[in-house]
Amino acid sequence: MKLIIQIPCYNEEKTLPQTFHDLPKSIDGIDEIEYLIIDDGSKDATVATARSLGIHHVVSFRRNRGLAKGFMAGIDACLRLGADIIVNTDADNQYSGEDIEKLVQPIVAGQADMVIGERPINDIEHFSPIKKKMQHFGSWVVRKASGTEVPDAPSGFRAYSRDAALRLNVINEYTYTIETIIQAGMNKTAIASVQIRTNPETRKSRLFKSIWQYMKRSGSVIVRTVIMYKPMKFFFVLGGLSFIVGAAFIIRFIVSYFTGGTGMIQSLILASMLVIIAVQFFAAGIFSDLQAANRKMLEELLLRVRRVEYGAGQDHLDNDKRSDNSVK
Repeated sequence: MKLIIQIPCYNEEKTLPQTFHDLPKSIDGIDEIEYLIIDDGSKDATVATARSLGIHHVVSFRRNRGLAKGFMAGIDACLRLGADIIVNTDADNQYSGEDIEKLVQPIVAGQADMVIGERPINDIEHFSPIKKKMQHFGSWVVRKASGTEVPDAPSGFRAYSRDAALRLNVINEYTYTIETIIQAGMNKTAIASVQIRTNPETRKSRLFKSIWQYMKRSGSVIVRTVIMYKPMKFFFVLGGLSFIVGAAFIIRFIVSYFTGGTGMIQSLILASMLVIIAVQFFAAGIFSDLQAANRKMLEELLLRVRRVEYGAGQDHLDNDKRSDNSVK
């Protein structure tokens, strides 16, 4: 069984050595371990540092394309390289490399296809009290949206079986963490969580400037992903709320009319508007559900194409090929 540990990097020449040295060199049940970095348009010596450390593979972008794009490029490369298990970790040494063994064991044992490392949020010193609360709240929202029991949704410390990796499709350009959990929940992927350790902070997060920006962008990802996979439920809930409020105003108008009240024409106008909006939501739900059915068929087709393209074994890559998403 082959494990590839991928590390997204953007100007990580200072932190990459410590991250790499903490990675496991052997794990029970794993026959082969390789390492891969995704150079997301770094302007420092990240790639040279990786090569000097003996990292086997480098995926290079000519310019910064963001965490989600980098993550998927790494997944694609790992699959082409014949990985049976793929682990994603951060280059800033946030996670303990020794815990990778705990991360892959549920997959090796055949108990899960996706494993997420659960950080001790309440014990992380550089997390502010508001950030800790928002992390817990965000994970709760993701659990409700995905129908899973993942306790730490934003955690980027993850392991994927080959089959789970083949099914990944990240649409947003911000982050992969939330979308992949909701997607896995909708696809009934076997998900497990293991408790992990974290290291002291080495640098500030580059993913977001403030907790409020993170909440805003993460919230939009959750809504968009839910709409993609459960459009009927989403739009029918909105339509139902609009219809109920509209019906209440209609009842108010009728009661006022038969009891001799005046000045309730505004209620009738507002009720009409709300009922029309409800009908539009219902129509949007039906059309979106038809599109979601097509999406499911396209995802199944893409999965079959990937299985044919990547195969079951190791595919050799053209190390000399130069492209915007080259593997070297």
